Amino acid sequence: MAKTKVAVTVDSTLLKELDALIAGKRFANRSQAVESALAEKLERLRRSRLARESARLDPAEEKSFAEEGLYDAARQWPEY
Repeated sequence: MAKTKVAVTVDSTLLKELDALIAGKRFANRSQAVESALAEKLERLRRSRLARESARLDPAEEKSFAEEGLYDAARQWPEY
């Protein structure tokens, strides 16, 4: 995967914590640590959006749609 350099301004306290993780061999370098944290945050945001959108669905209506599709599909199968 192609990588692109970016400049990021970080609070000094966060940077100290980040450097402690690197010193503890949790990450090889700052870039890997920041990339990992960013990927994890983006994944959490995607999951939380999916959960919010799923909560808006009406289970009875979704069941009705699913059963309607099964009924139509069953009618199209040939007799054996």
